[in-house]
Amino acid sequence: MKGKYMAYVGSYSYTGKAKGITVYDVDVENGMFIPRCEEEVNNASYLVASNSGKVLYSIADEGVVAFRILQNGSLAKLNTASIKGMRGCHLSTDSRDKYLFVSGFHDGKATVLRLNPDGSVGEIVDGVFHKGLGTVAERTFRPHVTCTRRTPDNKFVMVADSGIDQVKIYRFNEREERLALVDAIRCDLESAPKCFRFSSDGKYIYLLYEQKNVIDVFTYETGDRVPKIERIQTISTTGPKKMSQLTAACSMRFSPDETHLYCGNAGDNSISVYNRDKDTGLLEFICCLPVSGDYPKDIAVFPDSAHIASINHGGNISFFHVDYEKGLLVMSGRSLKIDEPNSCVFVRVN
Repeated sequence: MKGKYMAYVGSYSYTGKAKGITVYDVDVENGMFIPRCEEEVNNASYLVASNSGKVLYSIADEGVVAFRILQNGSLAKLNTASIKGMRGCHLSTDSRDKYLFVSGFHDGKATVLRLNPDGSVGEIVDGVFHKGLGTVAERTFRPHVTCTRRTPDNKFVMVADSGIDQVKIYRFNEREERLALVDAIRCDLESAPKCFRFSSDGKYIYLLYEQKNVIDVFTYETGDRVPKIERIQTISTTGPKKMSQLTAACSMRFSPDETHLYCGNAGDNSISVYNRDKDTGLLEFICCLPVSGDYPKDIAVFPDSAHIASINHGGNISFFHVDYEKGLLVMSGRSLKIDEPNSCVFVRVN
């Protein structure tokens, strides 16, 4: 955790004063952000940093924008690349920063782009449109790709589709560079699988459901044709607390050491905190408390794991010290105003 950290927050720029990406210096000890500057991006709704920590990628109306992260934490634009589809909602890179995966909520498309050695975004290598009908006309009547990630063994790509209640599994290798459907996790109807994360050891998957408001924990084992995936736990995103009809689980993060997991709940406007057993992969509920803001679209976990920031789409970022023993979130400073924030990335610099 030694060193200097930056926080990059992506916002919509349709209305209001946000330009796209807001750059903050991070006060790790006190659990706060210090505003520095802004970078203009058309509706930077989702951000992800390369595993090297040298490049920041952002969704934009025109596709994807890449920035070099300078030693002082400032950003220098590398390039913009089209995804030949409607604007994306989620980004991820693979462990070796060879590919960028873009999820398309509006057109139900998953797109794979090659990354150049300097971190800039290269050409599209493949893309797939999902087909099918969901079960709820207002929210899930057609495909909505919400999360795409390459598996830790680099053999497959998994794609969550909240519209058709499936996580599709594609074979993907660097020789063919093509997505070939081999299997799927068929989720409960009207559950809306929103996003998922792998543990760093590659043994467990954590799948968050937007409408069902639970987290499923799966074991993961690689395979030649298909991976072996088994569910071992289902746990509520709000614990024993009764949910309203407006509650929608919308964000999920690990602590840096992966001993804790955090979940943001829109409508309920709360964050839940869990202990995570690294050996068994199982979660244990600690607390679910309000975030002093509306619609917590993302959670930023500080490098010390003692503080978190709730990225509240309603117009602010709120900061908390996490007391794991007492099960409390204690505000660690005043909230920062920001128009329609949607995503946050921490990067260690210099």
